Amino acid sequence: MFPEPSTVSAQLALDTIDQKPTKGIPSWMIHVMEHSVIERLAGVQPGEYRRKPVDTYLAFQRAAGTCLIDQFIPENPLTMEEHGYEGAEKGATTGADQIVLDDMIIDSPEAAVEHLECVVFPRIERNIAGFNEDERVCEIIDGELTQQEAIGPTMLKSGYAFIQFPTFAYSQYGYEYYFMAYALYPDVVERHFSLQADYAALNNRAAARAYVEGGLPPLYRLDFDMADSRGLLVRPKTLDRLWLPHFARSLEPMVKTDVKMIWHCDGNLMDLVPRLLEVGIRGFQGFQYEDGMDYERICAMKTKDGDPLIIIGGASVTRTLPFGKPADVKHEIDWLVAHGPKVGLFLGGSSSIAPGVAWENIQTLVEGLRYYREHGRA
Repeated sequence: MFPEPSTVSAQLALDTIDQKPTKGIPSWMIHVMEHSVIERLAGVQPGEYRRKPVDTYLAFQRAAGTCLIDQFIPENPLTMEEHGYEGAEKGATTGADQIVLDDMIIDSPEAAVEHLECVVFPRIERNIAGFNEDERVCEIIDGELTQQEAIGPTMLKSGYAFIQFPTFAYSQYGYEYYFMAYALYPDVVERHFSLQADYAALNNRAAARAYVEGGLPPLYRLDFDMADSRGLLVRPKTLDRLWLPHFARSLEPMVKTDVKMIWHCDGNLMDLVPRLLEVGIRGFQGFQYEDGMDYERICAMKTKDGDPLIIIGGASVTRTLPFGKPADVKHEIDWLVAHGPKVGLFLGGSSSIAPGVAWENIQTLVEGLRYYREHGRA
């Protein structure tokens, strides 16, 4: 069984998940990518993060006052250098000269469709046929217990990366060829969504059991980019027809539980928000306010059952933290609290914090989180 919280900070996180009134507002993880900032806040020598990434990352999170961590990726900042992804291998969505999957060259929407039909669909069907629910339940519980043990008692580990649902395949085929296939061959794309949902429903039935049998904290963050700064990557009416029914079907086992599933928002996702709530999503995290995500409006919304939303509000990592001043950071944190829900609110950064953010802004963020963690709205 998942351990009961043994520290004030972890208990604050659990009480907030349960949407109980609390004195303080708990801090969600802040994921800084610049090594020198991680080391400075952790209080270690330069270069220590590369030598001991997990220990240094955890010391950094503890120094930041983190109460809740879902995506535990302590070595992820190693993928970045001082000025970003210097020398990183190019992929399907990051400028690869050629996309090759299973010895097939993906150079057209037809090639993407052929790969789906000849390779991906049979693979999913084999996975469905070989799925073992009991094994998956144990795998999920063991994974969460192992991560909680690694994180330590001051931070509560909530769910991430084990609930599944149908997604776009642009990361495999590239934006151009995948979305051309989406437009030209909708029946094939929907077949992909349907098969993904068939497997996801099996997985999510196991996940629902894992929450009950393992006593996992009842919060899970779903994460997939469906929008850019202009809006959804496809027209909403095509999502309604091709994707949404299979998405809803895949999450049915979890919707029937008391687990609060929330959605990570990148870009302008406003057109999808009511659709997600109708399916049974109970909150949101990661708002790009400058792209049109209406934080105040979203925080005033209710779940399908009429309950307040769980909100993880964050200082903007694309506007305020990299381009603002400390006063701007403080103002934004105050604004997040003023308009956030009265129960069920966490504070942090809106997403990963890229290299180049001024130390003074990081310091102001950490100080602001500490203030609201200790004093709440008082």
